[in-house]
Amino acid sequence: MNYKNREKIIAHSIFLLGSIIVLYPFFSILFLALSEPGKRISGFTVPSGIYFDNFIKAWTDGGFSNGLFNSFVVVIGVVSITIFCSTLAAYAFEKLDIFGITPLFALLLIGLVLPYESIVISLYYTMKAYNLTNTYWALILPQIGLSIPFSIFWLRASFKSIPISLSEAAMIEGAGRLTILTKILIPQMIPAILTLTVLLFMWTWNEFLLALIMIQDADMRTAPLALSYFAGNKRYGDPAITAAAAIWVALPVLIMYIFLQRRFISGMVTGAVKE
Repeated sequence: MNYKNREKIIAHSIFLLGSIIVLYPFFSILFLALSEPGKRISGFTVPSGIYFDNFIKAWTDGGFSNGLFNSFVVVIGVVSITIFCSTLAAYAFEKLDIFGITPLFALLLIGLVLPYESIVISLYYTMKAYNLTNTYWALILPQIGLSIPFSIFWLRASFKSIPISLSEAAMIEGAGRLTILTKILIPQMIPAILTLTVLLFMWTWNEFLLALIMIQDADMRTAPLALSYFAGNKRYGDPAITAAAAIWVALPVLIMYIFLQRRFISGMVTGAVKE
């Protein structure tokens, strides 16, 4: 066996092992969701029959239509506002020569290392003072603030990877900064923006602690919060039904990643090749 074949076998073995580690939890919960309700199951067990009624029961008993709607409203608000503001800010940090912008960017990066758990109680009292608790804004505004530092950092790297000659050529032709940004730079950054969209969608959708503290109204619960209450309710304590409910909550993120996976991977390597 030559060196190349040995290297290929090792690479495939590592890939196979990684795939098993990643897929094992997913198939475990899927098989549990399809198993017979009320049946005690331990470990990884292939169901003897397929019970799709578990998903219907989880949907109706848990009221997940409302939770999913609330999560979509929050996600759309956070993702759209964050990407809009971060794109403009990243362009300013990278392309504009403004006094003091480098220290300002360094200050902004503190948001990447500051755990929001340390300020969540203060956030609650601030939102309560403005009568924003139990509203969408109580979830949207804090998550925008938490997402912007990483988003600016990410998009600034993407702006940096675009050859400056494109902007210079457009300026020679008489294009303004807004035209250069919207017509030249942003189209070059679509993979990076879509990757950021997937990341923000996933992080916002899975946010639990903020919703737990800010939301007391049952009608305003997000999908993960609704799942937590559903799983903790003794009336719906069946593991198969709970697993089906968990799949309902995770499904939107999975679908989005499947549709955007090529763009996601392309965006992950944006900036690796520079002029």
